[in-house]
Amino acid sequence: MAAEDLSYATIRELSSRLRRGDLSPVELTRATLERIERLDPQLHAFVTVTADRALADAKAAEAALARGGHASPLLGIPVAYKDIYATRGILTTGGSALLADWVPDADATCVMRLQRAGAVMLGKLITHEFAFGIQFPGHRFPAAKNPWDLDRMPGGSSSGSGAALAAGLAFGALGSDTGGSIRGPASFCGIAGLKPTYGRCSRAGVLTLSWSLDHTGPMARTVEDCAYLLEALAGWDPTDPASSREPVGDYVTPLGRGVRGLRVGVPREFFFEGIDVEVEKAFEQALAMLRQLGASVQDVQIPSIQAAGANMVIMLSEAFAYHEHDLRMHPERFGEILRERLLAGGLITASEYVQAQRLRARLRGEMADVLHTVDVLATPTSPKPAPTFTAVYDPEYGFPRGNTSPFNLTGLPALAVPCGFSSSGLPLSIQITGRPFDEATVLRVGHTYEQATDWHTRHPKV
Repeated sequence: MAAEDLSYATIRELSSRLRRGDLSPVELTRATLERIERLDPQLHAFVTVTADRALADAKAAEAALARGGHASPLLGIPVAYKDIYATRGILTTGGSALLADWVPDADATCVMRLQRAGAVMLGKLITHEFAFGIQFPGHRFPAAKNPWDLDRMPGGSSSGSGAALAAGLAFGALGSDTGGSIRGPASFCGIAGLKPTYGRCSRAGVLTLSWSLDHTGPMARTVEDCAYLLEALAGWDPTDPASSREPVGDYVTPLGRGVRGLRVGVPREFFFEGIDVEVEKAFEQALAMLRQLGASVQDVQIPSIQAAGANMVIMLSEAFAYHEHDLRMHPERFGEILRERLLAGGLITASEYVQAQRLRARLRGEMADVLHTVDVLATPTSPKPAPTFTAVYDPEYGFPRGNTSPFNLTGLPALAVPCGFSSSGLPLSIQITGRPFDEATVLRVGHTYEQATDWHTRHPKV
C-alpha cells in the first residue's frame, strides 16, 4: 500500500493488516508522524504533537498483538484529541491564552477509554477558543485551515479534528458538539462526524461550554470508523452527572443491514432557509439514492422548529455562568470576540433562560412525536459550504444559521456524512438524526448511503 493510500485507510483495513502482521503499529505511527511533520505547518491542525507518547503507545500495541488473543479493533490505531479533552501530563489549552500552560493530572474519561482500547495518542488538536470563540489573526493559537481550500475555514469548534482527518493526519479524533461543533467540521471537511445522544458518551474531564447542551463524540473518515470509536466510548460514567445508564448496543454489526423498509422524514421548514442551490441539489440527490436503496422518504412537520433559536440563549447563559469568575479576574486573556459573546450571556435574564428551556421541552416533544412516524430525519448538515477566512474576519459578516443546533436542544443522535461537492470543489453533507440512543439506526442509514456513493473516497490535494 502506497504511503498516500495508507494515510487514508480505514480503521477496519488497518486493524486487519495489523493483525495479519504485514503492518506494525510502530510503522503506521511513524508514517503518520512524518506526515504530520510535513503537512501540519500549513494546516495548523495540531496544537501539540506527542511523538514520544505515540511511539510508546505503538510499541505497547505491537507487544499486545504479539501476545495474540481477542483485541479491540482500535489496537494500534493512531488518533488525536480535541484540545478541550484533559490529557494527563500533556498540555491542554482549550485554544485559550487562559490555559496556555495547563497540564492536567488526569485523563478525560473518553481519552481513557480509547487508550484502554489500545489507540495510539498522536497529540492534541486545535479548537476554537473554549469551543466557542474564533481564532482571529493575532490570537495565541493560529486557526486550523481547511485542507480542501486553505483560504477557507474547516468549521468549528472541532476545527483541528476536521482538518487532521481530511488531510490524513489521524485515523480517528474526538470532537465536542454544543451547537454543531462535530457535524459542522465534518460537513466542511468531507468526513463523518457523530453527535451521540445526550448522555451516551462521557463529558468528564472535558472543558465545559454549556452543561445542558454539550456532547462528546467521534469523528472519522467513514461512518464505520465512527461506529468502531463509539463502541469504545459509549457507556455510563459515574463522574459525569448527565451520563446515561442506557445499555450500550452493537454499533458495527447492524451497519450491513441496509435501509430497505426504513422511513426517512424530511423537515423542510427552518432547515432549507437561505440554503445554497448546490447544497439543496446534492441533498435531493442523496434522498433519491436512499429511495433507490429501499428507504421511503416523506416530508414531515415540526411545528415549533423555529424555537431552535433557544439554543443560543441557553448556551450563552450557561457559558457565562461557567466563565464568570475568569471573566472578572482575567478579561484580557479572552479573545475579544469570545469575551463579547460570554458577556452577552450575562445580560440574559432568568425569565428568558426559563422561557428558552420551555421552548426546548416543546421542541423535544414534537420531535419525539415525529420520530414515532419515521425512523430517522434527514436534512442538509449545513445550508452553505465552508466560508473563507476573509469573509468570516469581516466585522460585517453574519454567520449563517446552522442546521445542527436543534438536535443539541433535543439531545438526539445526529450524524454528518459527505453527500457531494460544490462546483468549486468544497464538500457538502447530509445530516441523519434518530431516536434517543438509537445510534445504531443512524449509523446504519449513514453507512448504507456512504457505501453506495464515492464521496468519502475523495481526498484533498494537500
